Amino acid sequence: MPPAPAAPAGARPAGLERFAALAFTYFASIGLFNPYAPLWFQSLGLSTIAIGGIASLQSWTRILTPYGWSWAGDQGGRRVELIRLAALGCLAAALGLLGVRSALAVSLVTMLLFMANAGVVPLYEAALAHLLSAGGAMDLARYGRVRVWGSVGFIVSVTLFGALLDWAGIGIFPWFVAAMNLLLLAAALRLPRLREEAQAGAKAPPVLALLRQPAVAWFFASVFFTVLAHSSLYAFFSLYLVALGYDKSAVGALWAVAVAIEIGFFWTQGRWAALRTPERWLPVVAGATALRFVTIAAGGAWPLALVAAQLLHALSFAAHHAACIALVHRHFPGRLRGRGQALYTILGYGISGVLGGVGGGWIIEHLGFAAVFWAAALVALVALECSRRALIHHERALPAR
Repeated sequence: MPPAPAAPAGARPAGLERFAALAFTYFASIGLFNPYAPLWFQSLGLSTIAIGGIASLQSWTRILTPYGWSWAGDQGGRRVELIRLAALGCLAAALGLLGVRSALAVSLVTMLLFMANAGVVPLYEAALAHLLSAGGAMDLARYGRVRVWGSVGFIVSVTLFGALLDWAGIGIFPWFVAAMNLLLLAAALRLPRLREEAQAGAKAPPVLALLRQPAVAWFFASVFFTVLAHSSLYAFFSLYLVALGYDKSAVGALWAVAVAIEIGFFWTQGRWAALRTPERWLPVVAGATALRFVTIAAGGAWPLALVAAQLLHALSFAAHHAACIALVHRHFPGRLRGRGQALYTILGYGISGVLGGVGGGWIIEHLGFAAVFWAAALVALVALECSRRALIHHERALPAR
């Protein structure tokens, strides 16, 4: 099959539904593994410390692994082929879960699974950005219509597999994981080849010079602190709610509010993107993030306050992700795009996840749950200042009118 070119402005690129299918299956596999793997680990008789250590491997593998996958994609120019290889690795590791029981064996196989799936998203985002690019600009409206299927996949998976595991028992969990990763591989095999992949001759330029640019450096600093603030949410929000006396159905409903508003934002992303440039969205996002965590810390006893905080997910996560994808596309064009996406993954979901999990646990142990969300609000204010500086440097670099 000949490689698919990037579509001209206004035209609908071929193959978008295949990228949507990959987003759906990938995030559905995450929606199965992340919430329910600890329950399976517990059923194997692993200690709480062992379970926490295994769960932390996801953040540790995202410190270096995404960059390795993306470097290979930028150098060889075959991102879709590497997505397929990563998906094959995911399936192989998932099948390995069927035969392990000891803490060491489970840890090893889980680490291999995380190392494989760490390559999917940065390679996928870089390939999709190429497909949606024309004249140096990225079609953010269509990007949102594709990316929304990842959010749909996640919420469908969390809901469906929660019911299935209640019915069939947690022992069937690794079989479900293998099945989801088989679907992921099937979706990866259906991706179209892209013209950029056929242009693998020239050596890609170095990244370090770009990172020295003030606008780029401050942008990544804002990414780091914004997502570091959110690590308190991902790691401790459910535990905080249970400690406050909310039942599991209320916890699930509050998470569903966040995912539902995320889906709504991605589906209508084109309208929101037209209101502000990506650089101008980031301070708004950081301010909304600070407000969200102040509300959670101060208003945890009031369900309506928590609903309002979860509605801010549309800004603190969805708008942030959309702006970041647009800026990575701008700062890291062409053969640099994969490594730009990898840096976004590493800073957003690798280093920050490790620091947030360890630091947040220490804060909770010494000061209580509310304190970790107050700390998250302060971190978001640091992100606000970083995004403000990125905007200043960006506008200074614009040609005089």
